[in-house]
Amino acid sequence: MPIADKNETVPASGRCPWCGTDPFYVNYHDTVWGRPEYDNLALFEKLCLDGQQAGLSWITILRKQENYQAAYDYFDPEKIVQYDDKKVSELLANPGIVRNKLKVQSIIKNAKGYLDLQEKGTEFSRFLWSFVEDNPIQNSWRSIEEVPVTTAESEAMSRALKRAGFTFVGPTIVYAFMQAVGMVNDHLIACPQHSLCRSLAL
Repeated sequence: MPIADKNETVPASGRCPWCGTDPFYVNYHDTVWGRPEYDNLALFEKLCLDGQQAGLSWITILRKQENYQAAYDYFDPEKIVQYDDKKVSELLANPGIVRNKLKVQSIIKNAKGYLDLQEKGTEFSRFLWSFVEDNPIQNSWRSIEEVPVTTAESEAMSRALKRAGFTFVGPTIVYAFMQAVGMVNDHLIACPQHSLCRSLAL
């Protein structure tokens, strides 16, 4: 789940408590989070955005997603690897994104890592999904306190991504990413989205 406070109770709707009642966040929970994603570029974007939330809340980054898409050429790795010092300066002056030099540089490094994998004949989606053997892990948590923040799979993926040149991909960030893109179904079993996400698994 997004890296946030776990001290929540399951709402009357049955939804996972982390999304609260904010309509924007509820929509993200109901239509995006936990649904299996296999598109290479969508996965690349999400991994980069998850790295941006380090030290922040996920909703802060989620609200800036459109700004990030515009600022980073819709997360096209081919374009991002061409960014020069002038472009980095522009990004650091952009109020619509997190203006942190290490985080700006991390997306550029991640784009290079993405293309390096591609050059070696490794499709990004298949690379990531291999850590769950191409099949979403179906959990059956009853309370948010049961949900882990890292797993053996997220630790292995984190190590592999770092070896491939990616940054801001520690095991906690990677597990939040895995949950969001449906590699792990961590909706609580009382949540209506749990069964829906299970049905979407290939």
